[in-house]
Amino acid sequence: MPKAKRKRAIKKKSRYTAKTADKHVLYQLSVQAPDTEVDFLNSWFTKIRGKKPLTLREDFCGTAILCAAWVKSHAERTATGLDIHRPTLAWGTKNNLGPLSDEQRSRVTLLEQDVRAKVKEKHDIICAFNFSYWLFKTRQEMVAYFAHVRSGLAKGGLFFLDAYGGWESHEPMKEHRRIKAGFTYVWDQNSFDAITHDVTNYIHFEFDDGTKLEKAFRYDWRFWMLPELQEMLKEAGFGPLHVYWDTSNDPSRDAYRERTRAPNQPGWLAYIVAEPA
Repeated sequence: MPKAKRKRAIKKKSRYTAKTADKHVLYQLSVQAPDTEVDFLNSWFTKIRGKKPLTLREDFCGTAILCAAWVKSHAERTATGLDIHRPTLAWGTKNNLGPLSDEQRSRVTLLEQDVRAKVKEKHDIICAFNFSYWLFKTRQEMVAYFAHVRSGLAKGGLFFLDAYGGWESHEPMKEHRRIKAGFTYVWDQNSFDAITHDVTNYIHFEFDDGTKLEKAFRYDWRFWMLPELQEMLKEAGFGPLHVYWDTSNDPSRDAYRERTRAPNQPGWLAYIVAEPA
């Protein structure tokens, strides 16, 4: 937190309460770092392909904050966001695309559709972040989705996705993290089925006035392991695959380095970058 400018300054009260807070604002402040993600996408695409990417498709785009950051980062960049939840897309259109210039907004297309539905344009990058694609719970569904992504890539395009794991990721637990804006983010690993790997997770928010916004977001996923994901990507026509591992517990994307092996940890985050075979 910033230091007080005056020795006797009264502690500023947080403007966030369960009654007044917008859950999408809280989520973006807690989970998303769009400018950092743009840097990550640009950096690793450039290193692998030797040129800068211009066109982005964000599957499960939600509020489309990444799409907005993408078009702001370069005057020639375009972004397409896909999501099936109309209210969230509407919120993103107002709050994340609204502040853009007219010219920047003209380079963003939001589509209310299943990520497996056809998209006319092909893209340099397709990404599925925040583990959203884990809603596909069978191998057949996941391979079909990955194959669909492959067909949507432009020549030389790359598919970016993330994953998490570690032995604590299988345990019911709550992780509290204080957010500088003045509230607490709670990641709730509510249940894990050892046979099916079905998981139910929640995000809650707690505020300085003692109020709480419980179950603001719910996730019903299958917990996929990195070897499974890599095998399915290869079945869908991808390869080589690059795994970028968080090497320093630093939340900055600069902490990620390409690795082929890694020790298990209580918790870890990784990115997979897939090249079409």
